Amino acid sequence: VQLQAFGGGLVQAGGSLRLSCVASGRTFSVYAVGWFRQAPGKEREFVASINWSGDNTYYTDSVKGRFTISRDNAKNTVYLQMNSLKPEDTAVYYCAARRRVDYTDPRLYDYWGQGTEVTVSS
Repeated sequence: VQLQAFGGGLVQAGGSLRLSCVASGRTFSVYAVGWFRQAPGKEREFVASINWSGDNTYYTDSVKGRFTISRDNAKNTVYLQMNSLKPEDTAVYYCAARRRVDYTDPRLYDYWGQGTEVTVSS
């Protein structure tokens, strides 16, 4: 499966962005998707994930209550709605996919998108 991430940009603190991860190539509905981010000089970290059916989601503590992950299998797309953005959310955001079950460990994902940059100004 091929993934493309869209929707990054420059936003002021407190603002919102919606990232999209569009998949092509195989039956997207059997894949779990995770969003990860990597800030300059830091390791890639888990942000949120959703399982293949969309009935299970998981978030890292720092984004709980601010970010929402969802999917539309008819459009082969997973979204990450990011509200109340903070400067510490600044990073390149990547989406990744694996079959069925979502995990927080990026090493368990088989397919990766190219990343989209999010910059939050204070």
